[in-house]
Formats: sequence, C-alpha cells, structure tokens
Amino acid sequence: MPHVKTHRAAWLVKLLLANGVDAFKASTLAEVEMVLAAGATRVVWAFPTVNPQNIGRFIELAAVFPKAELTGLIDSHHGLDLWTRLLDGASPAIRLRVDLDPGMGRTGVVMDEAALDLAREVARLGRLAGWHLYDGNVRGEYDERKAGVKKLADTLEVLQSRLREDGIDVDVVGACSYTFDLWPRSVMRHVSPGTWVYSNAQHLRELAHHDWVAAGFVLTTVVSTRNGTATLDAGAKAISPDKPLRQRFQGADEVVMMNEEHTVIRSDSLDTGDRLLLVPEHTCTTAYLYSNALVRSLDGQWEYRDQLGNERSVVALTR
Repeated sequence: MPHVKTHRAAWLVKLLLANGVDAFKASTLAEVEMVLAAGATRVVWAFPTVNPQNIGRFIELAAVFPKAELTGLIDSHHGLDLWTRLLDGASPAIRLRVDLDPGMGRTGVVMDEAALDLAREVARLGRLAGWHLYDGNVRGEYDERKAGVKKLADTLEVLQSRLREDGIDVDVVGACSYTFDLWPRSVMRHVSPGTWVYSNAQHLRELAHHDWVAAGFVLTTVVSTRNGTATLDAGAKAISPDKPLRQRFQGADEVVMMNEEHTVIRSDSLDTGDRLLLVPEHTCTTAYLYSNALVRSLDGQWEYRDQLGNERSVVALTR
C-alpha cells in the first residue's frame, strides 16, 4: 500500500494499478481525490483530522466513487465522536483505523489499554478496519531499525491478541520508507512506504542493501562561479529546504548557502553553464513544488507529465 505523497501523480497511480498494486495511502484530501479519480478503489486517508469540513468532503467522495473502500484515521474520542456524528447514514464502505503512536510523538494513541478502548468503540460502531502505525521514529543502521521494529511488533501482537479475545480480528497498515521491509507479514499485512517510485537520497544510503536506484531529480544549471564556489539556479523554490543545509541533496559538493532562487556549493571544477542532476534528500516535499515532471518513457522519449504539485482539490463536488 504505497503512499502517494511522494509523487502526487495520477499517471503513476495508474501505472501501479496496472502492475498489481490495488491499495494506496494518502495524506491530504487532494491526494485521496487524485487516487480515486485515477481508478483506485482502496484508499487510506492517513491523517487523523478533526476538521468537520474535511471529514464531510471525504464522506461525499464515497458517494462520488461508490465502488471505493475509503478509510479514515482517528486517535481520540473527540475524533471518534465527530466521525460518528458525520457518518450517520453514510456509505458502509467508509471505515476507520485507530492511529497508534509508536514513539513518533506526532499523532496516534499510545499503544496500551487506551488504544484497545478506542478500537472497541469503533468496532461497536461497525466501522473498524484495523490499526494504523507510522514508525518514522525508528532510525539508525539496519540492525538498529530491525530491533526497533521487533519491539513494536511484539507490542502490536499483544494488542491484536487482546482484540481477538473480544472477537475482533483486524489488520494493520503502516511502516515507513526505512522499515517497510523489516515488519513480519504475520503482524503487518499492508506496508506503506512513504517515499515510493521517485525515491530520494536517503534511500541510497539507508536502503543500499536493496540496490535502490534514484528516479527523481532536479535539473540545475551553474549560473556563476567564484573563489572555489559555484552558484546553482536551484534554491528553496526548486528543492525542498526542510532538511539541514548540508543534507538537502546529493549530486553536488558541500552546500554553502541556499536562498529562494540560488544555492551556492563548494567547487573548483564546475564552470558557468554546467548542468547537474540533484537527488533531493526528501523527494516528497520537492515534488510538491512542481505541477509536472519531465519523464523518460521506456522507448527513450521524454515528455512532461502532470502531477498535483500544491493543488488542494481535484474532484468537483456538487453541493
């Protein structure tokens, strides 16, 4: 169940569907709409919102796409109460997952009795799809990540066992880009790596054992050189600045500074007019800056293909 936030591109969803992927995860409503419009019928909206307008739009999408199975997240009784009220009379194809906090400290309910209580309440509502767990906090070398996943899997198995004692048998959706290959299938039925298809520089380091190949680049040109530095025309408007300065991309020497339109790197070898392919450290937030991408087809031809970029909605709903 790959996440679509990395590319936000309908043509890639269609390509994945054609190759047997039948379920997707999305962070925003625009991504949910894009996936549904591309023909997918199983989508998890991986954001435990308590915004009634957004939940209302999500519920409306079930009417527009009646063959789709739509799943939302909750991590609080407040959220459950809101969903319960808004789901009254809504399609039975809309279900909910309880979002768990594996130590990320961002969203999710603690993996203890509180999680079980919330899951039981959703089950009584008749809409429990299972658990959701994003373990982006599990970092380090391969063996460290493997140990971190093992600890979480053991805790999750206890929760699953407790629910089965109540006659509730559900699955789990989760993992992240750097743990998806470490979860035992007996615990995590659907892994949802975040940075998928385009990949990024972090993949090249932390997933080297998979011989990962970067597929997303930012093409930049040297516009000026001086005193052992080169200035590129790819600044914060071209490549995401959400990582530390010296870790924002691979494909060039040390970053000295980055502004909106410029990035200065250390280099004695580059000349004005030289071009570089930069691999972003974080592809998701870089792809968000572009409404299309230059794609090389299998026949070697290049063409521009659309993606959402920073669009906030896709499907026009009749109100």
